[in-house]
Amino acid sequence: MPKQEEDRILREWTPILLRSILIAAMILLVAGLVMTYTFAPDYYVDRYHEVQQGHLMGREKFALLYDRVREGNPHAVLTIGLFVLTLVPLARVAFCFILFIRERDYTYVALTAYVLAGLIVGVLVGSVG
Repeated sequence: MPKQEEDRILREWTPILLRSILIAAMILLVAGLVMTYTFAPDYYVDRYHEVQQGHLMGREKFALLYDRVREGNPHAVLTIGLFVLTLVPLARVAFCFILFIRERDYTYVALTAYVLAGLIVGVLVGSVG
């Protein structure tokens, strides 16, 4: 496949993929908000009062979160929607990184690798602490 054809495909599919991720996140977030309003309207008020009393919640495992989504837990659906939403900047920077590697623009490869590493570390640290 010629280089121009590969670049055209990369430039056309990047926005499609990013929009798809954004639409999926939006659907999950709206569904989570509707579910919260419908099934658990007092969840966040009750949670706020628990935090005021010192009852802090521990971190949730992803498998447990997935099970709660399947059960229809609104909070879990919103959390998954936020996870999907964090993929948008990560995917965008990853595609730019690939594009700069293909163009052999090593200054931008280095800068994009730095930003990509920062995003990945931020996601990992955010999930740890």
